[in-house]
Amino acid sequence: MSNLFLSFDGESYSLTTPGYVLIAILIFAVLVLISAIVGNGKKIGAKPLVFSAAALGLAVVTSMIKVLEMPMGGSITLCSMLFVVLIGYWYGSTVGLMAGIAYGLLQFILDPYILSLPQVLVDYIFAFGALGLSGFFSGKKNGLILGFIAAVLGRFVFAVLSGVIFFGQYAPENMSPLVYSVSYNGAYLGAEAILTIVILLIPAVRKAMDHVKRLATE
Repeated sequence: MSNLFLSFDGESYSLTTPGYVLIAILIFAVLVLISAIVGNGKKIGAKPLVFSAAALGLAVVTSMIKVLEMPMGGSITLCSMLFVVLIGYWYGSTVGLMAGIAYGLLQFILDPYILSLPQVLVDYIFAFGALGLSGFFSGKKNGLILGFIAAVLGRFVFAVLSGVIFFGQYAPENMSPLVYSVSYNGAYLGAEAILTIVILLIPAVRKAMDHVKRLATE
């Protein structure tokens, strides 16, 4: 029987978009709980939790809208990285890194590409977790743009590392694995980053982002 979170095609069940969003919220909530336990009971308030969960949900939905999908993993999406970056921009590095890791876990559930456990850690936990680097720029002038660039560069570094170590054998003849990995990962990450930055530079969008940050933090 199908419902809001599950669909049934007559043979098997699969998650619906709200189902994936629910998983994103649950993963983030678990990470918040772990952080509270490890951090001597320091809790994240209700508003940050709600706004972060909403941003993760939007990241999941927009990640499914793929402008271009690469053959060995990676894709240009509808600014999905931005929504994860926003969490760090709003609430700082700790919450941002947790949100990035939660998003990486969800991407592993949504679209897994598995060669080995180390590859999974680098591609999903470290690479997407790096999107939380935006939190180190949350209080700075032009912090969203700077944080987004830092976050994308962080993800790029881990993606290149994964490409060299785990996918270097697929490099074309007479091309080094490093050059192949930089060009491959730079193509889709760079394209989405440029698209997102152009959108963020639109005055109306910048004003809207400032307004949303005030709502999220006041």
